[in-house]
Amino acid sequence: MFLIYGGLFLLLFWRIVHIQTTGELKGYSLEAEAAARYAKEYNLSANRGRILDRNENIIAEDTLSYKMIAVVRKSVTTNADKPKHVVDPAKTARVLAEYIPMEEKDIYARLTKEGDPYQVEFGSAGRNISHEVMNAIKEEKLPGIIFVSDTKRYYPNGAFASHLIGFAQEEKQEDSTMKTVGKMGLEYTYNKQLTGVPGSLSYDSDRFGYLLPSSEKVIQPAKDGADIYLTLDKTIQNFLEESMTRVEEKYNPESMTAVVANPKTGEILAMSQRPTFDPDNRIGLESNWLNEAIEEVIEPGSTMKIFTLAAAIDSGNWYPNEKYQSGRYTILGSTINDHDPNGWGRISYLEGFQRSSNTAMAHLLEIMGADTFIDYLDKFGFGEKTGIDLPGEASGTILTKYPINKVTTAFGQGSTVTPIQLIQALTAIANDGQMMQPFVIDKIVDPNTGGIILDDGPIIKDNPISAETAKQVREILASTVTSEVGTARRFALDGYDVAGKTGTAQIPKEGGGYYWGKNQFLYSFLGMAPVDDPQLIMYIAIEKPKLAETESGSEPAAEIFKSVMENSLKYLNINPEQVAEVQTTKLPDYIGQASETVQVELINKGLTPVIIGEGGSVIEQYPKADLQVTNGSLVFLKTDGPITLPSFENWSLRNMLIYKTMSQLPIEIVGEGYVESQSVSANTVILDTSPIVVKLKTPAQIYAQEPEEVDAEEDQLPQD
Repeated sequence: MFLIYGGLFLLLFWRIVHIQTTGELKGYSLEAEAAARYAKEYNLSANRGRILDRNENIIAEDTLSYKMIAVVRKSVTTNADKPKHVVDPAKTARVLAEYIPMEEKDIYARLTKEGDPYQVEFGSAGRNISHEVMNAIKEEKLPGIIFVSDTKRYYPNGAFASHLIGFAQEEKQEDSTMKTVGKMGLEYTYNKQLTGVPGSLSYDSDRFGYLLPSSEKVIQPAKDGADIYLTLDKTIQNFLEESMTRVEEKYNPESMTAVVANPKTGEILAMSQRPTFDPDNRIGLESNWLNEAIEEVIEPGSTMKIFTLAAAIDSGNWYPNEKYQSGRYTILGSTINDHDPNGWGRISYLEGFQRSSNTAMAHLLEIMGADTFIDYLDKFGFGEKTGIDLPGEASGTILTKYPINKVTTAFGQGSTVTPIQLIQALTAIANDGQMMQPFVIDKIVDPNTGGIILDDGPIIKDNPISAETAKQVREILASTVTSEVGTARRFALDGYDVAGKTGTAQIPKEGGGYYWGKNQFLYSFLGMAPVDDPQLIMYIAIEKPKLAETESGSEPAAEIFKSVMENSLKYLNINPEQVAEVQTTKLPDYIGQASETVQVELINKGLTPVIIGEGGSVIEQYPKADLQVTNGSLVFLKTDGPITLPSFENWSLRNMLIYKTMSQLPIEIVGEGYVESQSVSANTVILDTSPIVVKLKTPAQIYAQEPEEVDAEEDQLPQD
């Protein structure tokens, strides 16, 4: 017995020594087994980057949502009075079908799934559930239905530059995890930059999952995706969306496209189209995924005459007072017709342009030479991509194979362009000969470090014409609005001088030939304001609107242009009374100077100082030094000390945002346009963090008035 027990003891002792020295048992690493059982690791989710407008208004961001789960295993319930699993699948299915987009029978099938699963989910129908819906389902008191927090992509503005912004949605990955992925527009193009990197939390626990006292937590922080700041202005974009919706409801066109830009920089301030869609639910996205301003080509119609005119003037071949025979003109064996084939007799080239005469353009082409004309179209960027920072850009085609192609191109038929090419080319007319490349990305910022990943700015694409030519073209374009025979009289604004050109283009059929008829054309307008120093340019195209017998094709385009342009100019503080003669002042550097002295100096210069603080030395100013400001503008001066609230009466949204940023006060801005009221009276010293509510009204409400009746001839479709 001694030998037997002694042998067993030696065997056990040897086994213990072997395990201690090798760390293995039956070929398994005990250290690895312990780590697998007691080492815990959790993923830390990263937010997808935000998309914001130029004033940091949110266009797209991640927001809290909920995922619904049903616990179906009966053994989970230990107390029959407090069930923790789905007790009545039929009732549960019937109730849930009222709240989620899934049929009752499909819900029931999941709740009664074979194989005794612990829990079941409901696919996309059970994800992205709002807080309101979650609370409503909880009120039903359904046993076994639980919710876990999740994130979803949220687009707070609804249909808002939707084909430009695109959308992102959750997709199941190969490892069965869910990930938000960009599927269209900027969300797709910049998906890599917007996508964050998940982090992790790891530690050793006891068998109940609690952190061991001797264990250290190892945290790898999540890195949120980059934020993309756009050149879009939410207010101007809203003006555009609202006016396009009104026109869509009134005229029911097949499609509409519109772009608003800053001609000084090439920044796109607004871009939209119809039909459109809400990126939150993709309703309306059934037919067209293309951003038509960038990816679709069109025959420009008479808007192309702007650049034919510019080429003639710049090449020294413009004779405005010489006369020609209007109506019909035979050239290269083809007869070119005006929209009134009988013409208006012998008229001047200036009147011919105002009447949108095709024969005038054919004569101009003959005078300056076709090759000269095509060279200028190349300089204006037609036939090649603009290089805008958006995907899928089309280049269009300038037809030159046959001599007659160049003639028809002179008045906008045959050759094709994109709306964004027209916008780019018009910047040269509005910007004294400098053509600016259009762009929509202002900057891309890493929110984790604050570092700038990409910082875009204005790019001068070319100088196709001289400043004097550009000025002359603007004056002639303005005459199409003011002349009694002008085709653009409907586009006149109260208080602002407008320059622009209407267009009416045939729409090609798929099998060849063109559609014909009043409701079968593409009506457009390419214009700017104010004429002397254009601040905004705009293109509008409306395809096949349903017009009444007494309505002309320019009416839908004019309705959009007048609403958006007038409201936007007023929003930008370009007041009508300042347009006739704008006086500017160059600001010096006031940093470090006494605010009391600076205040007097600014008043004497015709400017309005706004002190943010109790006075003393200026520590920050806006606008910055060396910038030109128009007389009457607000100049913000920040000093130390408590802030006395000014009167915000009639302040624009832009000035309110500047004040809020510089003062860091808890100001809540409600509405858009101009300030109507403020919750805290002027001259109040702000000593606490109570919110200050400032309400604004849109210019449309302030300056609402009935549209003018205009009897001018519209730009009819030329025939050939």
